[in-house]
Amino acid sequence: MSKTTLSLARLGRSAPTAFEVEPDAEARARLIEALDLRGLRKVRLTGEVTPEGKADWRLDATLGATAIQDCVVTLEPVTTRIDTPVTRRYVADLPAPTGEEMEMPEDDTVEPLPASLDLMAVLTEALALALPDYPRAEGVEMGQVLHAAPGITPMTDEDAKPLAGLAALRDKLAGGGEDDENKG
Repeated sequence: MSKTTLSLARLGRSAPTAFEVEPDAEARARLIEALDLRGLRKVRLTGEVTPEGKADWRLDATLGATAIQDCVVTLEPVTTRIDTPVTRRYVADLPAPTGEEMEMPEDDTVEPLPASLDLMAVLTEALALALPDYPRAEGVEMGQVLHAAPGITPMTDEDAKPLAGLAALRDKLAGGGEDDENKG
């Protein structure tokens, strides 16, 4: 087993087991590629695994990282500092999902008990969840892009609002009422 993998069967159940995972340059390069980042500095997962009950375990840690992503508007580099708690509960008697659909549990920290705990996988998942979905460079806002075929007025965000069509309907009904009188 690597130094980032803990065999839960070999851990003492009388006290917490402390850990610290600080990926080397090669591991950071794999994280950068897997998470589609520009760069990753100072990434570290520090915490402890504590026995709970007769067979369960709890992981409490802190993820610290400095990630560099592309701005979703300008593609300029955006640096984000992440300092977030990470909690996982590994439960021995967790029922296995059945069927195609499954309900999400209220407690999203609960996972099935593994034979060994891959701390690098925990770090990767926690980092992926902590990264901004749509990073933006400071001061950059999404603009409005309008597209339409030649000769057609493009639809704007205002046109797409649910009540925006009421004014046009009112005008059409007001104009249509005169046409109906002339037909009769």
